[in-house]
Amino acid sequence: MFRSLLTSMGAASLSVSEPMSSVLWIMMVLAVVLVLVAVFLRFVPLGLWITSLAAGVHVSISSLIGMRLRRIQPKRLVEPLIKARKAGLDVTLPKLETHFLAGGNVDRVINALIAAQRSNIEMPFEKASAIDLAGRDVLQAVQMSVTPKVIETPVVAAIAKDGIELRAKARVTVRTNIERLVGGAGEETIIARVGEGIVTTVGSAETHKQVLENPDLISRTVLSKGLDAGTAYEILSIDIADVDVGRNIGAQLQMDQAEADRRIAQARAEERRAMAVAREQEMKAAVQEKRAQVVEAEAQVPLALSAALREGKLGVMDYYQMKNVIADTEMRDGIAKAATPSATNHNDGNRGQK
Repeated sequence: MFRSLLTSMGAASLSVSEPMSSVLWIMMVLAVVLVLVAVFLRFVPLGLWITSLAAGVHVSISSLIGMRLRRIQPKRLVEPLIKARKAGLDVTLPKLETHFLAGGNVDRVINALIAAQRSNIEMPFEKASAIDLAGRDVLQAVQMSVTPKVIETPVVAAIAKDGIELRAKARVTVRTNIERLVGGAGEETIIARVGEGIVTTVGSAETHKQVLENPDLISRTVLSKGLDAGTAYEILSIDIADVDVGRNIGAQLQMDQAEADRRIAQARAEERRAMAVAREQEMKAAVQEKRAQVVEAEAQVPLALSAALREGKLGVMDYYQMKNVIADTEMRDGIAKAATPSATNHNDGNRGQK
């Protein structure tokens, strides 16, 4: 009885394990299928492929897988391709891929080609891609070919022949020259050339009034120089927006020259004064030297008198008579010196009474 019970339980367990193993196999198969579908959708953008088919643009699945392997987002090429085909442009996917791998902006090139086609401007894909790879905004270039752009120059200061400064500002209307866009100079060159033309025109005018009376003189002179040569633009017109009178440079230069002359004259006068002072000091030194010679000569007089007395050439009475004359002279000098201040004070008193 016990054996029969074990046998029945084993049969029941086998019957239960068979459905469970089949469920596990089904789940494993579903997991593998899901993984394969995820990998397939990872490399094949199925939604983008359906979108291209709906738009009438055939893009093979192998091309999409190849773009994935080359690390290119298929959306960045397929959507511009659909846009180009809808616009009637003869553009292929390999051309777009080549331009993208070269570092270009595919969407901007396609937009530029569409704008050029709508504006009846002849522009092949190779030229548009070359302009884009050169660093130019090809879409903006096409738009400027249709709608000219106005470039406003900064204030340019120039001086007429009469020394008056004029400050002029110009507005330059330019249009893109597609043929010279690659390798042509930009807006900075246009602004620099226009500024040079303004300086040349104002500088050649006899008076500043001529320029103020005829501002179009600047426009005619600048346009006649062909300033758009070698640039990516074609100058349509140059309009002088504003002309202001600045400083009187001629008068300022004359004032500066006069100030410089004054300083030079002052330096020369100072030099002459220094020379005069030096000469005065030299003369004072010469006077002191002469005085020393006089004192030396006076010191020789007593020696000469004593020698004359010893030799008998001068008598004693003659000597005393000479001393009396010297004393009388000194007395007269003392009286004259004492009388001079009193006379001066007397005259001052008379002036006070008056």
